[in-house]
Amino acid sequence: MREGTAVTSRRAGEGGDGGDVTAMAGPGRPLPSGASSKWDIREKVWEHLEASGLAEFPRPVRGRIPNFKGSLQACCSLRELDVFSRAREVKVDPDKPLEGARLAALQARKTLLVPTPRLRSGLFNRIVPPPGATKEILRRCATSQGVKDYSVPVGLDGKAQVDLVVVGSVAVSEKGWRIGKGEGYADMEYAMMVSMGAVQEDTPVVTIVHDCQVLDIAEELLDDHDLTVDYILTPTRIIQTNCKRPKPQGIMWHKVSSEMLGKIPILKTLRSREKQAGKDVTLQDEHPALANTNRAAVSNKKVMAANTQPWAAPDSAPVGQPYVESDPVNPKSEGSDTIITVYVGNLPGSLRVSELKSALRELQLIPARLSWQGAQHRAFLDYRDPGTADRAVSSLQGLSLGGSALRAELAKNQRSKGQGEINSHK
Repeated sequence: MREGTAVTSRRAGEGGDGGDVTAMAGPGRPLPSGASSKWDIREKVWEHLEASGLAEFPRPVRGRIPNFKGSLQACCSLRELDVFSRAREVKVDPDKPLEGARLAALQARKTLLVPTPRLRSGLFNRIVPPPGATKEILRRCATSQGVKDYSVPVGLDGKAQVDLVVVGSVAVSEKGWRIGKGEGYADMEYAMMVSMGAVQEDTPVVTIVHDCQVLDIAEELLDDHDLTVDYILTPTRIIQTNCKRPKPQGIMWHKVSSEMLGKIPILKTLRSREKQAGKDVTLQDEHPALANTNRAAVSNKKVMAANTQPWAAPDSAPVGQPYVESDPVNPKSEGSDTIITVYVGNLPGSLRVSELKSALRELQLIPARLSWQGAQHRAFLDYRDPGTADRAVSSLQGLSLGGSALRAELAKNQRSKGQGEINSHK
């Protein structure tokens, strides 16, 4: 069977919960011109789902693995896959559009593993319905609240053997190339499962999306840590991708930042084990070759103490609240007095600082210092390397975030280390 072949096809509205399945660009067709980055693709998908009335709770879908009309219908197709019938242990992500997949696993009496949100307290929870659970109780177990109420944690020594992986996506191609919401958790979860022996090279991966999320994705947008998928389920189709691109072979420590290590406790344990096994576990910001572009210095500790949110906690910053933030991982660059400041404007009022930071991480443009002025729809990024600052300007200029095209340029008034706040662009 060739790549991207639809194994079966249904007419819209047959079975499940129905719903409009009109495609944004048609399954497998390219996005409109200008979709030159993962963020462009994400923004276009989120915008289309909302504008077309396809988006479902939780809203808005922007910044999420989006829920959509017809998600239950798409999830029901899981039962038609041989890989699901043969599986005894199934891992399904906690996203809302995958609720039907979690229910299908429970109804089929399979062991259901659900990752802990943002991997804060471990890797998996095993969902354990009460004895004699009714259909209604199983439905509750499949919800986000049910995952909390009916689960037990599974540690690194829990001997999990996952036979099928189900992930959400923002966009996916018929070749099996996947784009998530930009935070890298699905990729990291899979890499961690490889490292702990929970999945094998041939463990199938399924994603469940609306038809309009099936798009052409340029291969050059993919990184070697990106997870690919073997099956795509939509409200109207089952697509077997026959993807030949290798999946991650474990944790790529040289792409893990100190920030991510700080956010995911179980990652520290895995790193310690792999270090004891003799593997190279040097982090991204510990590599000398990457110091100029991926490591940043503590630049103004007094300002940090007065009004700072740690880069490692991107979801806690309120919309519009100004603050200054530094990345405290690169003491080697403290001796440099040169600061190149990039002005980023036209930030939409609904944008959270976490979304800008996710984009900067993905573009490998983490600044030494970020001054967020959301109420003024702007931010300032400090870099110690002129080349990185230039890349930031070229990469951020015109980038679509929150439905707005960003403005990026070198700030009019540069400053040296230890001087006061930037007063340009006011």
